Amino acid sequence: MASSVSRQAYAAAEEKFASATTTATSAQVATAADELLSVAGLLRTQPRLRRALTDPARSGADRAGLVRTLLGGKVSEVTVETLATLANGRFSRPAEILDAVERLGADALLESADKDGKLAEIEDELFRFGQIVSGNAELAVTLSDPGAPIERRAKLVEGLLKGKAQPATVRLVEVALEGFGGRSFEGSLTRLVELTAAKRDRQVAYVTVATPLTDADEQALAAKLSDIYGRQVSLKVDVDPAIIGGVSVQVGSDLYDGTVLRRLNAAKQAFAK
Repeated sequence: MASSVSRQAYAAAEEKFASATTTATSAQVATAADELLSVAGLLRTQPRLRRALTDPARSGADRAGLVRTLLGGKVSEVTVETLATLANGRFSRPAEILDAVERLGADALLESADKDGKLAEIEDELFRFGQIVSGNAELAVTLSDPGAPIERRAKLVEGLLKGKAQPATVRLVEVALEGFGGRSFEGSLTRLVELTAAKRDRQVAYVTVATPLTDADEQALAAKLSDIYGRQVSLKVDVDPAIIGGVSVQVGSDLYDGTVLRRLNAAKQAFAK
């Protein structure tokens, strides 16, 4: 979990990026996003650089100057100044700056998609790809294997998604392959779905049913959950015949399990006592 000081550093860098890209085009923001994610990749392989950029013995201005020296003329000015602002802040651990740069890159990619009106589509594509992976054990193992070269796994993802999903979706799946924020591949995809929904000011509700819901049922469930949580809810529906009947809904840490399978298991446990 990020410390309070790293969250402050991130917030300052986020504000710097937002103010610098207010009038930028989606393509310009996408370029900055790719640069930020490339820097995250560099930090992932360079622990000495992570330590240098978070060294409490150096002043914030010195650390910001190091960023400008390393990146000036190599990436856009907005990327340089966003990262200089980040390095000027404080971090409890060197690993936190990697997480912050990675998050800035993902957020920038979502901002670019928002400018193009593609957020809802990307959110759905990320979720559906996660379902495809979880439903194919061999694919799940291959994509989740940290011992396999990232380039090989990224090439597999590109082959699966190219021409079938938005370029931003493909890039975000590649981010998930790296282990977004130190998470597993599956956990990374879930987190990116939630960040995409949050960008649309929506809460994600994961719904599991035995048979597909009708459009009317989905709308009614979404409306009910929106009333409960006080904001729009984005339903992510998974059809799993194994639950037999009923419905399971998870929103954040809240879980409502009204499935027939749960009731049968509860009855079995009661009889076993």
